[in-house]
Amino acid sequence: QVQLVESGGGLVQPGGSLRLSCAASGSIFSIYAMGWYRQAPGKPRELVAAITRGGRKNYVDSVKGRFTISRDNAKNTVYLQMNSLKPEDTAVYYCNADVAVLVGPRDDYWGQGTQVTVSS
Repeated sequence: QVQLVESGGGLVQPGGSLRLSCAASGSIFSIYAMGWYRQAPGKPRELVAAITRGGRKNYVDSVKGRFTISRDNAKNTVYLQMNSLKPEDTAVYYCNADVAVLVGPRDDYWGQGTQVTVSS
């Protein structure tokens, strides 16, 4: 019913920047919180940043001051601007959205993941 499609990952040198995008489509009535998670090899998935429909944001401590989450409600899209990237930011990044659909229950949806690699 709902699809989340991410883009913008890739290989970048330490200190570089990337911008991730995640567009939601399908039978959407309303999208509540949206967020970005990441999972590095051998580690659990962690919340990186989240944003409410009204624009309230929160970040994991390790990315504060370097990453910025934003969203465009008209486009059902969430973004993650990542600056001053470090090797420890290397992970698969997943988009998440709390969605009320036209018919059916409100639920969490996930994107397929996009690889971010920070290496020289």
